[in-house]
Amino acid sequence: MLNDLTLAPSQACGAFRLVPLLREKNRTDLRLGLSKESGFAVLEPKAVYTSYIPHALVVEWNDGSAPLAAVGTQLKKHRHSSAVPPGVFHRMAKRQDGRRLRFLPLHLAMDGLLALHFGGPTVQWGYFSRQAMSKGFSPRVESSVAGWALEGFADALRVFEIHEGQVGVLVFVADSLATAFVAPHPDDYRALHDALLQDFFGELIWQYAVLYPESPPCEFPTPAEGVNSLADLRVAVEVMRSDWASFGRMAAVGVMDVPVTAEKVYDAGPFRLERFIGSLDPADENHIGERIVAPDGSVQYLKTYRLSANQTRRAYMLKQLADHDWNVESIAKKHRLTANDVLLQYEHAGYGWLFHQHVLDAARAYARKYS
Repeated sequence: MLNDLTLAPSQACGAFRLVPLLREKNRTDLRLGLSKESGFAVLEPKAVYTSYIPHALVVEWNDGSAPLAAVGTQLKKHRHSSAVPPGVFHRMAKRQDGRRLRFLPLHLAMDGLLALHFGGPTVQWGYFSRQAMSKGFSPRVESSVAGWALEGFADALRVFEIHEGQVGVLVFVADSLATAFVAPHPDDYRALHDALLQDFFGELIWQYAVLYPESPPCEFPTPAEGVNSLADLRVAVEVMRSDWASFGRMAAVGVMDVPVTAEKVYDAGPFRLERFIGSLDPADENHIGERIVAPDGSVQYLKTYRLSANQTRRAYMLKQLADHDWNVESIAKKHRLTANDVLLQYEHAGYGWLFHQHVLDAARAYARKYS
């Protein structure tokens, strides 16, 4: 996904390891910046979904005939607002004046996860409850933690050295990838560097920041007795930087080298705003996110959110139901289980309400009898 980016040596501060992402050539027909509005109340159509979001991003594009200035630096007027008026709602992605699109970072991705098979059963199998058939998965809930609540994250961003040509960063907590962020232009990244504190992270990442206050040290690959000159030191430093870059790419395999299921959100001229979900394989590291893809296939904007094992498992189980036409017997046959085993797995994952009570009672009785 990020094949045109170079990983620079990481910088560690407390539990956080930040890996700069560099790009040699940057497009001049796409820019990204913060919205000047103070916040957004969001109401999804045909759904009871209301939230207040503290910040939004604005992407601006043109036809490539002339370079674009950074968002917010143009000498023209744009409508601003102060506080969010009661009862005024906005969509997740909303076209503004000219070639500008305002969208809500990570909420696009989380909205896609919560909407996964939201309609509920598509086949009226006898074991599904009336609530599941009539209301589907309303409501779906996932919890998260704001970036500023992660112990030490603000300090790590404050002391972070921004490189020339840096357009993004990989954020590791206890050497586990928490998020990847990429902007179209180095100036955009500089303006949005601190905005990572306003993003949200999974509870797993918050726990890592608390439980592992220090990142494991990166050892110098060459023994001290092998460095006898400045030339030797220069070679050793190059080897160390290469090792660090290899570590960053290996540790970020959950974002860089995995297939994703992408959904188009908006066509911004020649660019495409998408949200995506990883494989949802419980054995793998899984991320959701959003990206802007250029006509040449390069990713010009990226934000990701790491799912916990429990979040992945819940989404995976929904995917299994949809892939098998909501047939529990078919799922059981694939995994060499009984239908009762599958029913109990869904109950333990919090999906017991999907099924009639007498069906679950029979599954529990069967498990007690043969346990």
